[in-house]
Amino acid sequence: MSKMINVPNNLTKWGLSEDSLAPLTDRQKDCLSSLEEELLSDGTPNSEKQDDTEYTNEENEILVQIERYEDLLEHYTALEKKCMDRKDIKYILYLNELEARRLECNELCLQIEEAMEDFTMLYKQYSEVSDKTTSLYNASEQLDSDQRKLNSTIENITEYIKYFKDIDLTMEKLEAPTLSVNSEMFFNILDKIDINIDFVQSNPSFKESNTYLIKYKHCQSKAISMIQNYVFNLFSKTTESILNLRDSDNSQDNADAALALFYGRFQTILSKVKPVIEQIEVKSYKRQEYDSLLSECHQYYWSQRGLVLGSSVQKSLLSVKEKYNGDHCSLVRNSCALLLHASMDEYKLFYEFFSKPSNGLTAYLESLCTSLYDTLRPFIIHINHLETLAEICCILRIEMLDEHVQNNFEPLEGFGNICLQLLHDVQERLVFRAHLYLQSDVLNYNPSPGDLAYPDKLKMMEDIAESIREENRQTKMKKLSISSMDDNIMEPISRNHIIMDSIYQKTHMGNSPADLHGMWYPTVRRTLVCLSRLYRCVDKSVFQSLSQEAISLCVQSIENAKQEIEKRATPLDAELFQIKHLLILREQIAPFQVDFTIKEYSLDFSKVKTAAFGLLEKSSRIFTLSNNALLEFLLEGAPQMKEQLIDSRKQVDNKLKYTCQRLIQHATFMLIHPVLKLLEKEKSHTNTNNPDKPQEHVLGSAQDVAAAISEVLRIIKFKCPEIQQLMQLYLSNKETEFILFRPVKNNVCAAFTQLYQILSQYYNAEELLLIACPLPEQISVILSSSSLVHGKNTQTTVKKT
Repeated sequence: MSKMINVPNNLTKWGLSEDSLAPLTDRQKDCLSSLEEELLSDGTPNSEKQDDTEYTNEENEILVQIERYEDLLEHYTALEKKCMDRKDIKYILYLNELEARRLECNELCLQIEEAMEDFTMLYKQYSEVSDKTTSLYNASEQLDSDQRKLNSTIENITEYIKYFKDIDLTMEKLEAPTLSVNSEMFFNILDKIDINIDFVQSNPSFKESNTYLIKYKHCQSKAISMIQNYVFNLFSKTTESILNLRDSDNSQDNADAALALFYGRFQTILSKVKPVIEQIEVKSYKRQEYDSLLSECHQYYWSQRGLVLGSSVQKSLLSVKEKYNGDHCSLVRNSCALLLHASMDEYKLFYEFFSKPSNGLTAYLESLCTSLYDTLRPFIIHINHLETLAEICCILRIEMLDEHVQNNFEPLEGFGNICLQLLHDVQERLVFRAHLYLQSDVLNYNPSPGDLAYPDKLKMMEDIAESIREENRQTKMKKLSISSMDDNIMEPISRNHIIMDSIYQKTHMGNSPADLHGMWYPTVRRTLVCLSRLYRCVDKSVFQSLSQEAISLCVQSIENAKQEIEKRATPLDAELFQIKHLLILREQIAPFQVDFTIKEYSLDFSKVKTAAFGLLEKSSRIFTLSNNALLEFLLEGAPQMKEQLIDSRKQVDNKLKYTCQRLIQHATFMLIHPVLKLLEKEKSHTNTNNPDKPQEHVLGSAQDVAAAISEVLRIIKFKCPEIQQLMQLYLSNKETEFILFRPVKNNVCAAFTQLYQILSQYYNAEELLLIACPLPEQISVILSSSSLVHGKNTQTTVKKT
């Protein structure tokens, strides 16, 4: 018990500063002081701090009263709780505040729920009122719609009944005797009938719609018949008046009176019939009935115009035929002009009455122009002259078809068809006559002595040309001498004279008479004239075939003439004649823009003979079933079709090339035939290889060879100018002369080159000096010098003349 009483006393002595029972270290003291500060500075308000101070004082008082260990623990627990409460005081206060707010929110939610219940009640009441209002509005709308439908039905019934009630009124109007077809009332009736027919046809479900459709169709047919009778009566009466007046009047030869009669009478009814025809044409685009009516009006109009013009056109053609009897070109030209103007007038008159085009107009105009074909064709098929046929082709193709028909195709289409038929007949006749003409006047041409008088006729024409030039030159000199009295004028005149004289020399000097068109061989001239005529008159394919035949026959005629000239003159003249005319032919056919190549087909019977011999050899197998010889003959021996291209231009070129080669060979032989004989001797010796014959006797002695070479040089000196003069006389073209003479010169040089090489093999140096064979360069100089001498002589001759 004494120990228990001492415990509190001992406890009080724990914290004494001196003689403490449980002395604290400095670190423990610092911890306690920091704990105390922490407790005092916990962020509570001053009032709370004061409470804490009081609480601490009370605690100190209580601590003093602790007597047991359990009291100490309880006291410690209480202190710990109070300490924790002081730390959480602000959260507790905030929690309390939140609790108060929660209570306020609960009260507010309760008030909102009460308000929502009130609003729900109001919405239900509003919905009931709105449904009743909408049903009332819909009922009103339905009533209004029904009312409008009923009004519309009443209006439609009223409108529809009108189409059915109009039939009686329409029939009464059509039956009225005072109704005129050419009146506004009649046109309105037609429009109303069309409208009613369209309505009835578009509403077949209406009661009795078919019946009323038949009635309106009847009214329409009656109206159409009235229009037809009206138009036909006007046309027929006008035609009768024209025919009666034409029969009774004798002044039909006057063109103006005939024009007024044939066209003026019809134009007088234009104001009466034009409005009716316009109504028909407008309705013809929509209704088949009016389109058929318009076609009938067209046909009746053309029939009446045919009665008016048919006999008159035939009489006019007969008068033209009598007037130009014998002059076929004028007959064709004037007859075509007559029908051309008639077609134009008929076309214009038709479109004065009608505005809608018709395909039958061309057929009518073509039938009107048929009399032209019937009148001209008997003359055409009996014309034999090519010039006349070609001129008629030009008249029909160029003057009529190209100039008139192409520029006015619609009004002249029928006339153009007739002209085209006539053109085909003329072309057929022209082609037939051209074949006969080429055979008779080209291939089988019998030349006169004057046609083959070469080169005499060329020299004579050259002399005539020189005399004419001399006369012109003397006339100019006289004029120059007269004008020389004036010194001021003398210089310009002399200058002009010099200039004109130089131009004259350039254009006339050196021209051969062979260049004149009249100096051509007749078959060449006829062939080219014939082709020039045919080129404008026939189609390109026909012209190609004819041109190939004509050129082939012309080349053959030139060959025949060349053979005749060769008999009368020299071969050189004949070859130059042929070259000149082949050049003319090639030059003149160049402008034709056609292909001179044609295809020819032929049968090749080469295998037939072989197959026939094979059949004879296999006669034992003719009737066998396998390897039948007759069947093999039919299969292997059938003739084959061959296609061959023939080009006339190439034919001319090949013939010209061959003739030029012959001319070159002939001229070369004329100039150096002794040298050629020496070369032939050496060649024959080389081919025979005869070792018994000494080499010095191959060409002969050196004296013989020297004599041959001197003879050649003499021939070159005299013959070369003659050859060039003949070339100039025939060809009259320096380029052509140079082209032909250059191979001759090359051949001569080549022959002397070969001879020089041969002589060096067979003869020694002394014999070569004796022979004195010129080098090829020397021969070239000799030929050139002879050409220059020839040129100088020619110029001197010109100056002298």
